[in-house]
Amino acid sequence: MSSQKQPDAVHIDENSKDAQLASKRMDPTGSFLTTDQGIRVEHTDDSLKIGARGPTLLEDFHFREKMTRFDHERIPERVVHARGSAAHGYFQPYESQAKYTRAKFLQDPARKTPVFVRFSTVAGSRGSADTVRDVRGFAVKFYTEEGNFDLVGNNIPVFFIQDGIKFPDIIHAAKPEPHHEMPQAQTAHDSFWDFVSLVPETLHMIMWTMSDRAIPRSFRMMQGFGVHTFRFIDAKNVSRFVKFHWKPLLGTHSLVWDEAQKLAGKDPDFHRRDLFEAIEQGDFPEYELGVQIVEEADAQKLGVDLLDATKLIPEEVAPVLPVGKLTLNRNPTNFFAETEQVAFCVANIVPGIDFTDDPLMQARLFSYLDTQLTRLGGPNFAELPINRPLAPVHNHQQDGFGRHTSNVGRANYHPNSLGGGCPFLAGQQQGGFVHQPEQVTGQKLRARPESFKDHYSQAALFFRSLSAPEQEHLIDACRFELGKVESKAIQERVLEHFAKIDALLVTAVAEGLGLPAPKATPAAPKGPPASKALSMEAMKLQMPPSIKTRRIAVLVADGVDSDELMAVRKELEAQGAQLKIIAKRLGTVKAANGKDLPVDKSAMTTASVEYDAVFIPGGAASVATLKKDGESRHFVQEAYLHCKTVGVSKDAEDLLKACEIDPAAPGVVSGAGSGSGSALATAFAKALSNHRHWDRKDHDRVPA
Repeated sequence: MSSQKQPDAVHIDENSKDAQLASKRMDPTGSFLTTDQGIRVEHTDDSLKIGARGPTLLEDFHFREKMTRFDHERIPERVVHARGSAAHGYFQPYESQAKYTRAKFLQDPARKTPVFVRFSTVAGSRGSADTVRDVRGFAVKFYTEEGNFDLVGNNIPVFFIQDGIKFPDIIHAAKPEPHHEMPQAQTAHDSFWDFVSLVPETLHMIMWTMSDRAIPRSFRMMQGFGVHTFRFIDAKNVSRFVKFHWKPLLGTHSLVWDEAQKLAGKDPDFHRRDLFEAIEQGDFPEYELGVQIVEEADAQKLGVDLLDATKLIPEEVAPVLPVGKLTLNRNPTNFFAETEQVAFCVANIVPGIDFTDDPLMQARLFSYLDTQLTRLGGPNFAELPINRPLAPVHNHQQDGFGRHTSNVGRANYHPNSLGGGCPFLAGQQQGGFVHQPEQVTGQKLRARPESFKDHYSQAALFFRSLSAPEQEHLIDACRFELGKVESKAIQERVLEHFAKIDALLVTAVAEGLGLPAPKATPAAPKGPPASKALSMEAMKLQMPPSIKTRRIAVLVADGVDSDELMAVRKELEAQGAQLKIIAKRLGTVKAANGKDLPVDKSAMTTASVEYDAVFIPGGAASVATLKKDGESRHFVQEAYLHCKTVGVSKDAEDLLKACEIDPAAPGVVSGAGSGSGSALATAFAKALSNHRHWDRKDHDRVPA
């Protein structure tokens, strides 16, 4: 047998330096329009005809190529997670995790592993809006030295169903109803709630999706979860159960429902734009990766079946261990080539990480690979640049649509002698992936374990853990969604389930629907009575106060006190906030000192829902103009309605009165009480760091 090693497959990279240099030599200017074959084009505004008004000729190869390519530009959109946004970045561990896993990307604190992260909504099509009430996808592709690891998760730690065979049913129920293809990107309709009322395992997830978690403030302020229980395998082949968590370093924050609805019309790309602009401005989104580790011997003591994707492990039971940090620092250069063509597969794991027998995970291992075959035109999607691993690829796969690699040599099978036996198999010590051995016995049947049958206790835990405002928002969401349901029988079935979760929940929702509330019989707690990790308000108290990247709208008109404004602006921007000057028209306004003040946005193109707070500087003429302007008053009132921080200089308090806002209300910062300039900015920043002021009891009194 020959010992000569088979040459590596030829890897053609059109973005390589060699390819770019070669292209430069052929076209020094880099600016000539060409066909796909590199033929320079002399004219592209008219097709080739016989005479100026004659028939078009079939021999016009440039027209045929241009039109053919246009006709075939689109690929099938994803069945779920169709609308997304993505970014490049890197992951860096804090310290070696060798005591838990042999995965190399979790070992060296000095090593940065490249990643590509895609955020998405689930139910809507590509053309839907960003801010709809929905689960958000949080998928991370790690380009590790051992191959690609795809952690494909959501912003909610549990899922609607326990077994993957029900996945087509839940998605069909949530999508627009097939007889009229409505409603788009929302679950406020009969078919979804019919499914929920008949499949009570959905109820824990329903509590999450009806909460503020389903309308995040931004992708940068949204948690992520691996959902399933995985395994960590260490160098001694000891297995431990693990759940993955992503926690944004800016904190976890949400929109209010009225904001989310208005943003869907004002700026349907609100989340996409926010992510893109933050990275372009250098405000790189950061997330901490944490893990919950459970020793296999302790798994039965949790009171939760780790194979049930509708359940979570409370952090009071298994604390989250910080592992490393994810930083997103580069936007895609081509949305289609990267964000659309990226293919995440749950089956993509590396040595040191393994699966469990979670029946929902087992279905996803098949489904994600299978869907890419249709969406991306065949089995070679892993050769697309965005999916291509950095680890070398050596195998005997060949041919098919979209093949990029050109294999050389005679041997395209294993074992072989003609290629010197190459490529060789790798043992565990050489980095080969070895599935963790596990003893499995039992009858072949369609069934679920008894431990999967509790559908209410964790739904009750989630509701009990929320603050009073969060509970109120969840109740309002249920009233809204069920209020859109036409079938009274479906509404009544849902209320029967809510009665097993919480008395306040079922009573308040029933009252909103005009129906009698069933007798409440809440499920007995299993585990802690409440969990602070489930409430965004409770988590906020554990974060250091910050206004970093918060957007502040500054309303001005001619005669504004620009000196005071600049003093406030300097202080707030030093703390990381972003101020946008808004006036009736673009260009400049004339300040009280006679100088021109540049305007960032016209009132016609923006709204209060796009900002985290509003500030009105002084200047008698400016304030007088704003007081008389209905749109300006609405802007301030709407911000107040949404419990945002409102700040005014001493000279601008008359505007508050015109807006029927009490200067002493929570979250209203007035120059009369706080001073001017730096002092006013300090008080404003302190209020803004609270994000919302839910103790503002009269907010719904203000017309907006």
